[in-house]
Amino acid sequence: MAGVLSTGPGRQGGTEAKASIVTISADSALVLFSGGQDSTVCLAWALERFARVETVGFDYSQRHAVELSVRGRLRDKLAGLKPYWNERLGDDHVIRLGALAAISETALTRETAIQIADSGLPTTFVPGRNLIFFCFAGALAYRRGARHLVAGMCETDYSGYPDCRDDTVKAIQVALSLGLDKRVTIHTPLMWVDKADTFAMAEQIGGKAFLDLVIEDSHSCYLGDRAQRHDWGYGCGTCPACRLRAEGFAKFIGRKT
Repeated sequence: MAGVLSTGPGRQGGTEAKASIVTISADSALVLFSGGQDSTVCLAWALERFARVETVGFDYSQRHAVELSVRGRLRDKLAGLKPYWNERLGDDHVIRLGALAAISETALTRETAIQIADSGLPTTFVPGRNLIFFCFAGALAYRRGARHLVAGMCETDYSGYPDCRDDTVKAIQVALSLGLDKRVTIHTPLMWVDKADTFAMAEQIGGKAFLDLVIEDSHSCYLGDRAQRHDWGYGCGTCPACRLRAEGFAKFIGRKT
C-alpha cells in the first residue's frame, strides 16, 4: 500500500508557519531538484524533516538548461546556511533523458513560441514529463534506500499542466509503491500554496538569508535568461514562469507592508 501523501497545509491552509511542529524523520528523502524556486524551497523543507536528503535533476535538453547550472551553487550555498543542513545534505544525481526532448514538440524543447495551443494548454507543456521524472526518481530512490520523494508540483499558481495535479501525483505514488513492491511516499509541500506563500515559506524556513538565496540563485525563466535582474530574481520577465514569479513576489511584498 502507498504511504500517506503529504501536500503541505491543505487547500485552505496558508503557509507552512501555520502547520504543526516539525518532526524529524530518521528516513532518507530524494528531492526532485531542478534549480527552480519551487524545488529549492522544497529542498530546504526536506532538510528540516529528514536525516539524509539527496537530490536529483533531469537533463532533457530543455531550452532553459541554465537551471541545471545553478543547482550546484544552490546546494553549496544552502548547505552553508545551517550546520545541520550541511550534515543532512547528501549526494546529487543528474539523469539524462534526451529521448524526452526527441519525442516532444514543445516550447521547452524547441525554439518555438510560447503560446496557448489548440488543446488549451500552453506550448510549454511537455507531455509525460513528470510521470517520467517520478519513474526514474523512484528507481533511483529504490537503489539509494530512500522511500520519500519530495517534489515542487503545485495546483495553485501553475500553467495548468495535468501532470502537476494532486490527483496525478497520488496516482503515481500508488503506481510506484505497487511497481517497486515497496512503500513510497511522495511529498508535495507546495501543492496548495501560491507563489506569494512560497516566498513566505522560504523566509519562514531559512530566514532572510535563504529567501535572498532563492531570489538570487534559483532559476524559473523558460527562456533561460540570466542577464536581466529583477527584484524577484533573474529572467526575461515575460514568459509564463517569470510572470508567475513576479506576481507572487509582488503579492508577498504587499503582504509585508
